[in-house]
Amino acid sequence: MASKFRESFKVVDKALLRWFPGHMGKGMKQMQQKLKSVDCIIEVHDARIPLSGRNPDFKHTISGIKPHILVLNKMDLTDMKYKNVVEEKIIREQNLSKVIYTNCKESLCPGIKEIIPTAQRLIKSSNRYNRAENKEFCIMIIGVPNVGKSSLINSIRNTYLGKKSAAHVGAVAGITRSVQSQIKVSHNPLIYVFDTPGILSPSIKNVETGLKLALCATLQDHLVGEQIIADYLLYYLNKTNNFDYVSYLNCDEPTDDIRIALAKAAIHRQASIKYRNFDGSYIYRPDLLGMARNFINAFRTGVFGGILLDSDLL
Repeated sequence: MASKFRESFKVVDKALLRWFPGHMGKGMKQMQQKLKSVDCIIEVHDARIPLSGRNPDFKHTISGIKPHILVLNKMDLTDMKYKNVVEEKIIREQNLSKVIYTNCKESLCPGIKEIIPTAQRLIKSSNRYNRAENKEFCIMIIGVPNVGKSSLINSIRNTYLGKKSAAHVGAVAGITRSVQSQIKVSHNPLIYVFDTPGILSPSIKNVETGLKLALCATLQDHLVGEQIIADYLLYYLNKTNNFDYVSYLNCDEPTDDIRIALAKAAIHRQASIKYRNFDGSYIYRPDLLGMARNFINAFRTGVFGGILLDSDLL
């Protein structure tokens, strides 16, 4: 067993974590233009990083004094033993009305059924200003990329209307690229929602926060690099004494060297890449990139159990 694991994770090029495409800036402006017709904000975030990576600009530019619900999605992939501690910390330290955990892949998820009644109650008890005479309610769904905003809309819509998906979803960050037109999600009460593009903070100052976002797929993998993301995952698993990866990657023991871990996995699975030498002969080398992608995907699908990447922040 490795005698000593890394105590911190070092990234040479911090510029890897700067990603703010033009459509994000455009999306933020569109969202601000729609605010006059919005009664409530629902912010969706990944339950594995409830304290990291949320866009701080939302608080000042979008939510303001409107009721603000935080939905922590993908609860099936986090460590739920921290649920109460996370909720208390968020509500105590931030101006939020409610925290709700959801799993949009679960059709009978209690959290999904809690969202509309909660939003209705908060809207009725708030000052709607210019919308006081409107009978229908309008909610804006916001959040960073790939946390399940569109999936949440479809789940709510299916629960109340029994209709098929109305918002496009995908496993890659950045599927929704502009503020969508109103989508009806409930007849009684009459409720519409706006689906919005995932918007990151223009500058992710904390490198580890950026790596957590990348590990949870809110950044596209190639922008950071799959082997860097896989290395951060290895570092985190070792730091939290989660050694389930040892058997998964076919290692002899826990290791702090991602290249060794990926090479062991590639050799065991006979995953190799053929290279041509200058003399015309061929050599085979372990497919480290393919194994890095496989390792990351194992985390994202819960192979190593429910993991709260923000446990150190509690």
